[in-house]
Amino acid sequence: MFGVWVPADQASRAEVSKLTYYGLYALQHRGQESAGIAVSDGSRIVVFKDMGLVAQVFDESVLNTLRGHIAVGHCRYSTTGSPTWENAQPTFRPTDAGGLALVHNGNLINTPELAARLDAGVLNATSDTEVLTALLATREGGPLAAARDILPATRGAYSLVFMDEGTLYAARDPEGIRPLVLGALEDRGWVVASETAGLDIVGARFVREIEPGELIAIDGDGVRSERFAEARPKGCLFEYVYLARPDTTIAGRSVQATRVEVGRRLAAEHPVEADLVIPTPESGTPAAIGYAEASGIPYGQGLVKNSYVGRTFIQPSQTIRQLGIRLKLNPLREAIEGKRLIVVDDSIVRGNTQRAIVSMLRDAGASEVHVRISSPPVAWPCFYGIDFATRAELIAGNLSVEEIRDSIGADSLGYVSLDELISATRIAKDRLCRACFDGVYPIEVEQDARGKHLLEAGR
Repeated sequence: MFGVWVPADQASRAEVSKLTYYGLYALQHRGQESAGIAVSDGSRIVVFKDMGLVAQVFDESVLNTLRGHIAVGHCRYSTTGSPTWENAQPTFRPTDAGGLALVHNGNLINTPELAARLDAGVLNATSDTEVLTALLATREGGPLAAARDILPATRGAYSLVFMDEGTLYAARDPEGIRPLVLGALEDRGWVVASETAGLDIVGARFVREIEPGELIAIDGDGVRSERFAEARPKGCLFEYVYLARPDTTIAGRSVQATRVEVGRRLAAEHPVEADLVIPTPESGTPAAIGYAEASGIPYGQGLVKNSYVGRTFIQPSQTIRQLGIRLKLNPLREAIEGKRLIVVDDSIVRGNTQRAIVSMLRDAGASEVHVRISSPPVAWPCFYGIDFATRAELIAGNLSVEEIRDSIGADSLGYVSLDELISATRIAKDRLCRACFDGVYPIEVEQDARGKHLLEAGR
């Protein structure tokens, strides 16, 4: 998710659509189903979006048609609503004064309640983002007044960037579950992005995080900030484990440094005699480095990643996910044959990746395969923006650690403890959402709000 505002007299030089394209490219890891950009030239908003990766959806000719001085962009990973063109973002709605384009990272948990405020037949798509966009667009007084009215009644995880013809807006839920940062461009321009990596790629200087419960507006008068709710910080712990890029900074702490430190703590908690520490690339690499440093066991490469295959975890179907594992990784036989291996990965969600990896390594001649995981068991569903919505999908929701070890075929299995993971982030436990690890949900979820396809029944 990305937004940019530059002074109108600099629009032709700034090329906001291309800045947004590069910003989305840096944030592609957060969603791979669809991509889109909306641009305003001061008098109208134009939206272009399609299914596919950022580089598949946009080319030079398309970007050259998206001219203006304000833009918002998005690469989608669906958690409410099917992965369809209609649900791709930005979402757009006409208003009394013009138009509204919006992008959203997170997942609302009172979507049915919010949708009930709308007239029948108003929705053009089946995402929580569509509901929020329709509500903001149909309120009188413009986007700022509408946001003051709607956001206090909106529950769940929502980092938002939206725009009308002349102003860029951003807001973050009171818990601040998903990250959102503000950056400054040269010549009075501003950028909002899901991660600091999105600022870096366009040369923006990090200014600060958007605070939980904060709403900002950016126009020719600069950045204006107000609060629509009291901050109750509960940043997502899984961002440190998997979602965020390692070169991103969250709450002043490098994600890479956190992951390396988790690896060191993992080695202390679950030592084992072995010849080589290898990561599951790329997500397990920082923790594997830390494990090797702390254990004194050499670090090496045992699996080669095909860089042109997307993240297996966020592919939309189980069939594609399982096929993707085989396409994505291949063992280096000469490096692992006859070796006792420690394989470090960031998490086990469903177990398919680790089962395939252990099998591949044994077939390639590894004498022992010890799996070490730099997060606790993922045993509880997430309702705040990660697509594992039932315990039945989670291997740790149904099996003990020893049963998981047997299921994936490893010689041993060790997870870092929740306390050690939290300690490595340097953030207080009560300021983190740990729900997927301990089942303690910071925002209560109603039963009828659970399910990815809750708005699609009867359509």
